Amino acid sequence: MKLIILDQNGVINQRGDTLIKTPDEWKPITGSLQAIARLTHAGYRVVTATNQSGIGRGLLNMTSFNAINDKMFRAVQQEGGRLDALFFCPHTQHDKCVCRKPGIGMFKEIRQRYSVELSHVPVVGDSLRDLQAAAKAGAVPVLVLTGKGQATLANGDLPAGTQIYPDLSAVVDSLEIQAL
Repeated sequence: MKLIILDQNGVINQRGDTLIKTPDEWKPITGSLQAIARLTHAGYRVVTATNQSGIGRGLLNMTSFNAINDKMFRAVQQEGGRLDALFFCPHTQHDKCVCRKPGIGMFKEIRQRYSVELSHVPVVGDSLRDLQAAAKAGAVPVLVLTGKGQATLANGDLPAGTQIYPDLSAVVDSLEIQAL
């Protein structure tokens, strides 16, 4: 099975200065929805793994969170793609949970649900914690320079083996080249 794990904010959708709290505030990054559609057509299972501390901090309720994600799922479908599952951590960094990235709880759940080892699974993110979680889970850390990606790259200290691409579309280009 071909599987790819995507962070949401900064990879699929634009990352604002403030927390996205309504569907109207959710805006896709140019080319991201088409990239997911290309992954779908290439036979990939596409899942998201995202920290959502706004829920734990009381800034985002589950009704709004679900409405935002419904908009994302519909937008992906309108481009001919599919998101197979959404994994999220609602906790704050003070909760010390195992699911919040850079913890690997969400990745353990993904591994179990899909019965797949993560050693060849790309995990695409724009923050250091995304990459750290990927590396700890034994997956392939992939940094995109959208969202916080430029700042993450500038700060350095990336996990060994981190692949770097301008955006999700370029990641998909590289996967299709490797698959030939």
